[in-house]
Amino acid sequence: MTKTFSPARPIWCAGCGDFAVQGVLEKSLDSLNIPREQLMFLAGIGCSGTIQNNIKCYGYHALHGRVLPTAIGVKLANPNLTVVAAGGDGDGYAIGAGHLVHTFRSNPSLTYIVMNNSNYGLTKGQPSPTSPLGYKSNAEMDMDAILLGLSLPSTTFLARGFSGHPEQLGQLLVAALKHAEEGKGFAFIEVLSPCVTYYDTHREWASRVHNVDEDPDYNCTDRGNAFSKSLEILNNHKIPIGLLYHGEHVSLESLSLKEDCIPPALQDLNSPDSVENCKKIIQSFMG
Repeated sequence: MTKTFSPARPIWCAGCGDFAVQGVLEKSLDSLNIPREQLMFLAGIGCSGTIQNNIKCYGYHALHGRVLPTAIGVKLANPNLTVVAAGGDGDGYAIGAGHLVHTFRSNPSLTYIVMNNSNYGLTKGQPSPTSPLGYKSNAEMDMDAILLGLSLPSTTFLARGFSGHPEQLGQLLVAALKHAEEGKGFAFIEVLSPCVTYYDTHREWASRVHNVDEDPDYNCTDRGNAFSKSLEILNNHKIPIGLLYHGEHVSLESLSLKEDCIPPALQDLNSPDSVENCKKIIQSFMG
């Protein structure tokens, strides 16, 4: 009998916002009829990075901060797969910040979910890149990944949800997955996911979120409007959530993959041509 992977039980603390992210994500995948054998789920390091262990699909734990280049490699090797990457604000915005910038630039058709709890929850609540000024003597301004994404002209899908608003979060995840599935590029979604043990922001964030999907003055297809309105909302001590930007730009795989060249994962490795090409490559490295 063939053995298949059995999902693990979540290790998160009771009340963690990541439970909502997982539940909504699984419903979103089912609503789009995405076969689990066609899903490749990659995760970073930290509490949120364990989500990959809980979902029945193909998965991989990337090196700390390296989930995005790994996910891009998967997409280019087999563009037929649904590729989803996930991690936390530490993994994505600290050690992985450089990769986030260049993924915004290259626009590969994959979905990236960042569960932001504004602290390093796995290692007992130290300040992270999104922790506010003054949190545990934090002397640095918190960064906003949406504003970062809006500043780069190649971004195509930027959204933010809140684990306390699961219905809207589900709509955003469905839209993000569809965007990537249709080959339109990088779907980035940040989820405000409170850490109830070390930095419980649930009530604070619930009172501060500003839903741009219900704001008649917000135009998610106008990059300049999206940036100025998001900044205005933040300056009023609110947090913009919803579909914050939706645009168009050529995707990485459409530029990198050639029609007359079969992607690596789809090649017949036993064909004479493949064997001969492999020998030539090895010989070239040997001088």
